[in-house]
Parts: sequence; structure tokens; C-alpha cells
Amino acid sequence: MTIAPLAFDVEPARSCIHCGMCLEACPTYLLTRLETESPRGRIHLMQQLSAGRFEATETLRGHLDRCLACRACEAVCPSGVGYGALIENARAALEEHHAVPRSAPASWARRWLLGMLADPARLEGVAGLLALYERTGLRRFVRASGLRARLPASLRRLEGLYPPFGRPRYTPPPAPEAPVARAALLLGCVMRVAYGDVHTATARVLTRLGVAVVDVPSQICCGALHAHAGERAEAKRLAKVNIAAFEAANVDAIVVDAAGCGAHLKGYGHLLADDPAWHARAEAFAAKVKDVTEYLATLSGDAPLGRLTTRVTYQAPCHLAHAQRIDTEPRALLGRIEGLELLEMAESDVCCGSAGSYNLQQPELSDALRERKIDAIVATGADAVVSANPGCMLQVQSGLEERGRATPVLHVVEVLDRAMS
Repeated sequence: MTIAPLAFDVEPARSCIHCGMCLEACPTYLLTRLETESPRGRIHLMQQLSAGRFEATETLRGHLDRCLACRACEAVCPSGVGYGALIENARAALEEHHAVPRSAPASWARRWLLGMLADPARLEGVAGLLALYERTGLRRFVRASGLRARLPASLRRLEGLYPPFGRPRYTPPPAPEAPVARAALLLGCVMRVAYGDVHTATARVLTRLGVAVVDVPSQICCGALHAHAGERAEAKRLAKVNIAAFEAANVDAIVVDAAGCGAHLKGYGHLLADDPAWHARAEAFAAKVKDVTEYLATLSGDAPLGRLTTRVTYQAPCHLAHAQRIDTEPRALLGRIEGLELLEMAESDVCCGSAGSYNLQQPELSDALRERKIDAIVATGADAVVSANPGCMLQVQSGLEERGRATPVLHVVEVLDRAMS
């Protein structure tokens, strides 16, 4: 039987020598010990799919879907394989060619979710409705009454992953009198409606260090989840909206306090590489994008950043440590808080299982990774967990609550804000 090749760019895999260095870095391989759940195995599947030697099937797509796209493999690859671009190319090809049709309900849910994230007005409306679960006291009742403990495991898990829509929204602080720089803050989609107070903490810390935080009202979702899901056309559209919005703001830096968003924004040049009208603009935009910890490390010298007496452990988000290669900066910033003790956990940079919407799409693997992470956290005896990505924060918080632990999970900027206040 002749199989029509599923044409997509496999160039990022050309330098793969199949050495296996990626195996022990891959979270899904660590759990399953299956070659097909490793970067090397998936690269082989993608190459054969592109060449027309393998047929696009539900089973093959399942192996690709179970990839977290955490890019830990890239950090250890001696050949510099661009695995993140490769997995996005393959997923986009499967979606664009409808190679493995989804069921009607699954297709509808997927379109609705991604469409909502891309529309700030719809997202605000849905978040407002969902916030009633917390604001009416229903969530507190469900937990205090013991009802949650009697829910089936799957529902209890989903309840634990319910975003904190009741948290305060972003409130920009007054600008400093003589700013040393102008920066814009990416508000994003879920981060905007569920962790607005983290944005506020980011802006306050920047302002204390003399940076004017410029409002960019026409910005929109960064498109990371769309790109990861293979919806490349929509990811490109969102990128263009953001590029134009931030160009108009005329800032020195675009500061991001969500690691997954930051990694995607820095890849806008790759995303729009085949668009002559936008490629150079995308590259110029990406050059200004800075994770908040990366940016703060360039601003604040070596002086102490306040005082806070506590013991914390740091959970390194994949898209910060692996995709952006930012690892020392968050720890260095925490180390400059007087009275704070940093207790390192085992496997700090192994994925927690959140990975965008992975914890909803692949619950079994996600939960297994979450439990591995919670074991490492508990072993430190820390008073709090610190991270730098909202998905990781939500995933870790749900795992701690499932164990009956009240350990708070904080963003790095929340800790800095409290220490400096």
C-alpha cells in the first residue's frame, strides 16, 4: 500500500545522531521506559511520517500528543537538535491536513477553548462566571464539608486544577518620577484573569527599581497554546497582533512573568520565518522579550532585595530552564533576600506535568509527574514553593492540597514584592 507523505519540515531533526543522551532527560521516558515515548523515538516516528513510510494513525498521534514539549531534551542534546520546533511542525501538519480526524465533541471543545483564549472579552466573561465558584463560598464549602474527599478521583483532580479566578486583577502602580527604563508587561490570557496579582507584584518590583511599566491595551494572548496544539495559522495571527501592539508602545523591554509565554514570544521570529512582511519585525520584537527574572538580574546589581525570613524551595519551569536556558537568575534573586533560605529539591527542572493543557489531555502521565514533584518538594521541608510560571504553580498547588498540605506556592516576584515592601 502506498502511503502519501505528510509533508512538514523535519529539518530540525537532521542533526540528530540518535545517541540517546535525551532519554534520561525526558519525563515521559522516565515514567514509561518506552522508546516511543522518548525524543529519539518520536523523532524517528516524525521522520518516517514525513517521508511517507508511516501512516498517520491515532496511535502515532498519541505518541506525539504525550510529549510534554518541555524541551529538556534540547538542553542535553550534543547536536543541538531543535526538538521544540520539530514537534510543533508535526502537530501542525496533523491538524492542517486533518490526518487523524477528531470526534465532533473533541473538535468543538478544542475550538471553543482556543477561541476563548484568543478573545479577551470572551475570556473575561467566562472567567467572571467561573469565579462565582470561589466568590460565593461554594469551593470553601465543598472542601470544608468533606464533600471534595468523597468525589471520584477524576473530579477531585479537576477541582484541584480549577484556576484561582477569585484572585485580585492587575493594578498598575504609579510610575517612578525619573525612570531608568520603559518596559511593557505581557498580560497574557489565563494569567490575566487568574493571576493578576502576580502581574501587580511584577510591576511593583519593577517600579521600585526605577522602571516605568507602560500599558499596552491592545495586546492579546501570546498564542503558545495554539502553537503547541498545532493551530499554527491562529498562532501566527496572534503573534502579528502582539507585535504591532508592542511596537506602538515603544519600550526598551517586554517583560514576561509566565515562562511558557516568554519562551513562545522569543520564538516569534521562527514562527513567522516564512512571512517576508513580518519576519524582521518578529525578530526585533523577540529581541526585546525578557523573562522577569532575567530582566531583574540586569537591573538590580548585587544589593540586597529586602528581607523575608522563610525557607523556600525552587521549582524550575521547563520553558524557563530548558527553552530559555534561564536557571541561575531566579535562584540568584532569591539569594539576595536577607533571611531567606533556599533549599534545593531533587529534580527541580524535571517537568511537573502541567505543560499548558497537558494536565487535562494526558491526566495519567500528568498526575504521575506531579506526584514525583510533590515527593521532591516534601522532602526539602520548605515553608513555601517558589516557581515562575502559572501552570506550574497551579499544578504543584493541586498536588500539595491532594496530600493535605497547606504549603503555599508563590511566584518569584511575589516573594521579591513581599521582601521589598
